[in-house]
Amino acid sequence: MNGNFLLIDKEATWTSNDVVAFLRGRFKKEKGIKNLKVGHAGTLDPFATGLLIVGVGKEATVRLDEFKNLNKTYEATLKLGEISDTQDTEGTIKSTNFLNSIDLEQIETVLKKFLGKQQQIPPMYSAKKIQGQRLYELARQGIEVERQANDIEIYDIKLIDYEYPKLKIEVKCSTGTYIRQLAQDIGETLGCGAYCEELRRTRIGEYNVEDAKKVKEI
Repeated sequence: MNGNFLLIDKEATWTSNDVVAFLRGRFKKEKGIKNLKVGHAGTLDPFATGLLIVGVGKEATVRLDEFKNLNKTYEATLKLGEISDTQDTEGTIKSTNFLNSIDLEQIETVLKKFLGKQQQIPPMYSAKKIQGQRLYELARQGIEVERQANDIEIYDIKLIDYEYPKLKIEVKCSTGTYIRQLAQDIGETLGCGAYCEELRRTRIGEYNVEDAKKVKEI
């Protein structure tokens, strides 16, 4: 990747726009570059960590769409037996009072059901826009609107670790896939409920988070 693009390992609590603003400010302060165009390819939720591709300069930011459509790989930790209205740690979390045990064979059987092409309805707590408004802005006002399902594809789901109530998986998927929604759907299929407790993006196309730097290291 050339010097106009940066591989950032985003930390938790930072928004993707926080990363962009920080880098823009650093270039202005240390290099004296004003009105520098900086943008990112593919938003990560604030609670999520991992690979974020950042374009620096007009030419690079124009090309960011080239990365947005690449396949993604995530590592996700699901908390079983509880649900969240935001499908992650930032929402109101409730116990489902699930009392039955779930064996490993049942987990693996359910995960296989989510492989392949399918449709997924974007969650209300997402950055997707409908009629010019981001869904999470409406959700925070207690407004729920009808959403069109997106065509997505799950290429692979690998079980990394499981000890109830924690289930860690690796997901290789097409662009437009919401892992928080997938976590909720897996919980519903298991009959116990679930939300995404941790989320890390490890790959975008051929680019790997192992080659990325923390934003303050740039």
